[in-house]
Amino acid sequence: MSATTTNTSVVKPRPPKIDFSSVNPNNIGTLRKLNQVLFPIKYSEKFYKDVLLPEHEDYCLLVYYNDIPVGTICCRIEADPKAPGLSRLYIMTMGVLAPYRSRKVGSKALQHVVDAAVKHNKTINSTPPKDAPPFKRTLDYFYMHVQTSNVEARRFYESNGFSEVGVVEGYYKKLEPHDAWVLEKKVMATEGVDASAVSTT
Repeated sequence: MSATTTNTSVVKPRPPKIDFSSVNPNNIGTLRKLNQVLFPIKYSEKFYKDVLLPEHEDYCLLVYYNDIPVGTICCRIEADPKAPGLSRLYIMTMGVLAPYRSRKVGSKALQHVVDAAVKHNKTINSTPPKDAPPFKRTLDYFYMHVQTSNVEARRFYESNGFSEVGVVEGYYKKLEPHDAWVLEKKVMATEGVDASAVSTT
């Protein structure tokens, strides 16, 4: 009596696909809906006009997990008051829907805008004219405010290279506690990768 063997192959699941799309007039409605779910405050129309400015195209993004919009990151470029001739990026908002946290979605989104800043700096004249607008200057660092009760967010940003540089008392007028940590991260030329590459792991 002969033995019969059956070959079974194990199909490995595909890794999740994480994609990014610049905010534009066609998808800004999705950004509004995500903001309503993610954040406790209502953002002004000026906010939504700012995210559509051409210079913010690489820094205001929708984040997709397997083609589902699950998060957003929105930054604006500002003149750096501490270093005339340089600029900085302020992270206005960043959030990921709760079921998709702890899947590296936020870290990938943050790294994507950091890489875009590094790529930007490589194309900028090291000594731009004094009257150059902020988006035509070197980007020196990212910064943001985090409510002092949001320890989880602080830990996330610290794990991604941010450090506390101060506390602003009374920053949040309509939220309690009112105080905010100020976190910063330098734009380092050595950490950038091609911002056009899509991370899938």
